[in-house]
Amino acid sequence: MELEAAAWIAVSLVVLYLVWETVSPVLSPIILAITLAYIFYPFHERLSKKLGKRGSAFAATGILTVLTFLFIIGFALWINDVKHSLTYYIDAFFQWMLEFDLPPTLDELIQRLAEDIPKRFEEYVLGYTYSLPTLSLQAIVMVFAFYGILVNTEAIREEVNTLLPRDNRELALKLLNSAGRTLHSLLRGWLALSIIKGAAIAIGFYLFAIADAGGAIAAGIFTVIFELLPVLGGWMVWLAGAVYLFNTGHVASAILFALYGAVFVSPTPDYILKSRLGERETGVNALIRLVGIFGGYIAFGFVGLIIGPVALSLLGTLVDEWKKTKEAAATSGTSS
Repeated sequence: MELEAAAWIAVSLVVLYLVWETVSPVLSPIILAITLAYIFYPFHERLSKKLGKRGSAFAATGILTVLTFLFIIGFALWINDVKHSLTYYIDAFFQWMLEFDLPPTLDELIQRLAEDIPKRFEEYVLGYTYSLPTLSLQAIVMVFAFYGILVNTEAIREEVNTLLPRDNRELALKLLNSAGRTLHSLLRGWLALSIIKGAAIAIGFYLFAIADAGGAIAAGIFTVIFELLPVLGGWMVWLAGAVYLFNTGHVASAILFALYGAVFVSPTPDYILKSRLGERETGVNALIRLVGIFGGYIAFGFVGLIIGPVALSLLGTLVDEWKKTKEAAATSGTSS
């Protein structure tokens, strides 16, 4: 019996290794497909009432396919311009930060970030620049996974529910709820709105001739990043654009762009959608979100922006349950 158990363990480990080696190259597009499906699912439910589940999923997948195709074309055309513009913006941002009289430790940290972030970003971009076939293959995987998730949502829910352990079912449900709350806040809340704001900034930078297409896209990316961070926001990007127009003598354009930024980027959208998005996290929660976003990015790349905050929220749930278990044990020990 022991020999048979050992053999089954060995076979299981080999199978798991082969599965991991098979899935790991396309793990990022699968995670991205899950993310997009989660964001789009409420619209899918409404649309499925008119078109049916498969019709709704097919329509959504068609739109995603077109957008992905346009993204790959834009990536091939503008990636070098975006890369140079982002490097310039990052360098200008950190140089501005270093002008303040900061403590030596913080000043050293900012200098290291100023050197490391552009280098890491360039390595990440170059990895895709010279492997567009790989990027296209990942895009195909993402599109098919997106369609499959939307069509089989109910089956996936039932399967997850079946896999929950019987003994610790309550803890498993709490972990799922914690991940759901974090995803809802991050994806359907701030991330979705941040991407819309980034697109608005990119359009504004291009229409007001503040930057070329590559520079405008880079400004949009900066807006998305700033919107996800506590305290900071997209207002920093449109304010910088307005100051640039003002300093170059385009006073009327600067005023119009400032109005454009205030209406379409920040703070007007935040006040209008405040009830749906909820309050921005502050204090310790904001610090945890910040660590999750940056730590996740460093560890997993762009998909880490999702993985990091979710992982930390799950850790928080486990710590809370551990505290409750200790308190319950202490209470029962005292009463006995």
